[in-house]
Amino acid sequence: MHRGQKLCTPEHKGDAAAHGGAPSMSRSDTRSFFNFSQLVLSSGNLKPPQVLKHSKVTYFEVEILDVQSKKQICIVDKVPPSSTLLDVKHKFHKACPQWYPSRVGLQLERNGPYLKDSISIQSLAVSSIITLYFTDLGQQVGWTTFFLTEYTGPLLIYLFFYIRLSTVYDHVETKKNFRHPVVHLACFCHCLHYIRHLLETLFVHKFSGGHTPLKNMIKGCAFYWGFTSWIAYYINHPRYTPPSFGYRQVSFAALAFLMCEAGNHFINVALAHQNHSGNKSCFPSPTYNPFTWLFFLVSCPNYTYEVGSWISFTVMTQTLPVGIFAFLMVIQMSLWAQKKHRLYLKRFYPEVRRKAAMIPIIF
Repeated sequence: MHRGQKLCTPEHKGDAAAHGGAPSMSRSDTRSFFNFSQLVLSSGNLKPPQVLKHSKVTYFEVEILDVQSKKQICIVDKVPPSSTLLDVKHKFHKACPQWYPSRVGLQLERNGPYLKDSISIQSLAVSSIITLYFTDLGQQVGWTTFFLTEYTGPLLIYLFFYIRLSTVYDHVETKKNFRHPVVHLACFCHCLHYIRHLLETLFVHKFSGGHTPLKNMIKGCAFYWGFTSWIAYYINHPRYTPPSFGYRQVSFAALAFLMCEAGNHFINVALAHQNHSGNKSCFPSPTYNPFTWLFFLVSCPNYTYEVGSWISFTVMTQTLPVGIFAFLMVIQMSLWAQKKHRLYLKRFYPEVRRKAAMIPIIF
């Protein structure tokens, strides 16, 4: 009887489950369910996961064509709208390593101006594809290297002739002839002029990382170095004759030369201070320094003082090579001054309209 009852017990359990009765839970199941309930209550309300919003960024494709043949050189793709033209040049350099960024000139039109590196790509876009024309600007050099090379040569060349080496002048005439004081004064003034240019290039002028073709530096060096050799050869020659009016002419011209050099320096400092402060909304104004009062009359007084220095040097030494060099400098400086004056007229018309470019009334 006891064995039959034991055997019937599982059958009753199976029947209860089959008729819809609740199945019995084991002790381990009860404990896991209790732990899960505690976890849900402690974590608070369940929040649905946030849906990440993907911002749509429009990328541009820059098609670069050869300016002569109009053939496609490469396509710079996936260019963000915030990119500048310099970024495009760097990507172009990766695709074409033979052309580094400073050597690349890009234009919107074949005969149009070269675009600046700081211009935004988004400002050039009419559609998602931008077409630019490529020009090889040739080997480039930085502006600092350009001016240091151009001004160091005349300084050293003049000192080379001032020493009066036997390979240049006759050794007997060099010992026989007495040097006039104007020869020493001319060496001092000439060296002072180019030392000022070198120091201003290093510590006053700030170049924005621009470049210029190497051929321009070669032309500039040939001009300055060649004329310096011609000038220094005549002034330091043993047979050099002093000015006609003697010490009075030399003293007056030397004083004018030093005043022009000082004025040129203070004008360059004033222009550099304006650029450093970022205040480019108005025309450069004179300061308490009397050398800057030339701003009342002309828009480019630095060129006025530069021309004044060479005219004074011509009067002081009274030599033909210096006179020819001064004449060419007047022409070159007047062209630069007129070009800069036109830019000033566009930006600061009310303030510049009554000023001359370099010399009052004449230029």
